Amino acid sequence: MSKNRTTSDLLLELDGRHERSRRERLLGALRDGIRSGRLDAGAALPSTRSLAADLGLSRGLVVDAYDQLVAEGYLVSRQGSGTRVADGIGGRVSRPPPPSPPSSPSGRGWRVDFEPGNPDLAAFPRSRWASAIRAAAAELTDAELAYRDAEGDEALRIELADYLGRVRGADCRAEDVRIVGGFTNGLGLLGRALWADGNTTVAVEDPGPYVQRDNLRAAGAGITPVRVDTEGVLVDRLSGSGADVVIVTPAHQYPTGAVLSPARRAELIDWAVASPGRLIVEDDYDAEFRYDRSPIGSVQGLAPDRVVMGGSVSKSLLPSLGIGWLVVPPGLAEPVTDRIRTEHLRPSIFDQRALARLLSTGRYDRHIRTMRAAYQAKRDLLLEALAAIDGIEVAGVSAGLQVLVWLPDGVDVGAVVARAAADGVRIPDLARYRVATDDPSHPARPGVVIGYAHLTSAQIADGVDVIGAVLATDVTG
Repeated sequence: MSKNRTTSDLLLELDGRHERSRRERLLGALRDGIRSGRLDAGAALPSTRSLAADLGLSRGLVVDAYDQLVAEGYLVSRQGSGTRVADGIGGRVSRPPPPSPPSSPSGRGWRVDFEPGNPDLAAFPRSRWASAIRAAAAELTDAELAYRDAEGDEALRIELADYLGRVRGADCRAEDVRIVGGFTNGLGLLGRALWADGNTTVAVEDPGPYVQRDNLRAAGAGITPVRVDTEGVLVDRLSGSGADVVIVTPAHQYPTGAVLSPARRAELIDWAVASPGRLIVEDDYDAEFRYDRSPIGSVQGLAPDRVVMGGSVSKSLLPSLGIGWLVVPPGLAEPVTDRIRTEHLRPSIFDQRALARLLSTGRYDRHIRTMRAAYQAKRDLLLEALAAIDGIEVAGVSAGLQVLVWLPDGVDVGAVVARAAADGVRIPDLARYRVATDDPSHPARPGVVIGYAHLTSAQIADGVDVIGAVLATDVTG
């Protein structure tokens, strides 16, 4: 297509009531246009503002869609020249990279997939879980197999309250715990229960988890980004944001790996108590996996009446189990429970009781210790391999299942992502996690996010070799 065509030539049809479905439709339409050749290599895309206006979408949704396609290698984004179709991508009729035997948990055929989010799926303790399921089936009464309480299985809530108090320093009782279908599900549920009136502004970390933004927008909440630095969220900017709620990842910020400093923790709690109705939502997503530092307690333990603490077994066991929890202040317990009861989104009673059994017998703790050692070994191997690449800086290495790699100034991250993808290696661009991508006060330093927990040692070495080879070529913007 001509690079001067208008937005109407994209022929995008985006029917759908929910923001998330509209985002996926936009992504699909843009991918199809690029693959079919209607959007040629180098073709300039409309600005996010004009495309959002033309299609009746929120600008944030369009920004997220562009960021996703940059991460996948379809688009490149350069400051001052806008967003364009990546070289070598337009006109393809099949999905890049070239087909190869599936090697990633997603099964999409990547030779090496550095996408963060998955634990080592092969390390799931199948025999222990099967034994716990059998025990649950034997001990559950007929009455417990009927429609369950909205709060969740009492045995699991008791064990979780004990575990979170012992391991995370949480201040909670079983009656404060609600079992949900994973943290993402729980966050959407919170939004629909508490912020669906459209009058609540929720602050999110920038950069931060884009899935959270999708869920909150779909729930009807307004979103405002708040920057993070090496000490975590910038609370002084939060104070001027107009937000009533803030979502933070204090133990290991996602995706930068920053730890919320003691001073910032105190400032954050001061912000929450300064005005009635303010709330902190703590995403405690991988706090157990620490390597070179002491344990860091939860923010919830410091202000239990102002913090909703959420977690899940997605990183510790399996994402597909769909078991998560919310520790809810007493004042919010009723609306949250009512929403759970309305939506019927709860894990199987057998899975809940099996997890309770792993916790009560100490097998869950032993599994965490085993995986902590295994992930540290993979982390060390990754850092050793990355050390051979000149000009990069690695951050967020002391904990978690991913690291942030800062690239040399002037590097075109889109070109790096696209060239690695052509060699079968997926590397997420940090821009995908940013919100205010065009904010002059928030310079877009080039970086990529490397998830490693689900990869073998050979895959880690192979993927880093590809990154090094790509960076050795001319990838400047």
